[in-house]
Amino acid sequence: MFNYDWFHQGGLTRLIDEAKIRCANKKYPPGSDSRNGKDAKQRDEFRKQLDARIILYMKDGLTYEMKEIANVGMSSALSFECVPVDDNYRVGSIVLVVPFEDIARVEVFAVHPDDKPQDNIRIGGFRSATGEVGRE
Repeated sequence: MFNYDWFHQGGLTRLIDEAKIRCANKKYPPGSDSRNGKDAKQRDEFRKQLDARIILYMKDGLTYEMKEIANVGMSSALSFECVPVDDNYRVGSIVLVVPFEDIARVEVFAVHPDDKPQDNIRIGGFRSATGEVGRE
């Protein structure tokens, strides 16, 4: 289902846009727009401020949060920088290459910076360094 074109030619961008539109509509429902368009303007401004978390679920059960696509000149697999879960890896950068056919699902979570949970919600993919070695 996922391929180079989906990630690089608009599929991912459309999914991010859809998540942001739905998040903005949740806070400022379209049917509640005032006559002067004030709510519509607030909704549009709110949508521009939203962040998006992109989560990749792999067929082998691993889960990764994509920071950004890495353009390494490869079209047969997806290259991306992964958001590290373990604090030990936050000082560097993790770049992964995964075959498109191994991607089971892509999920986008849109949220306003002011509404982000304060807890660091763990997205699987790498185990913590406390006694566990390897990947999940």
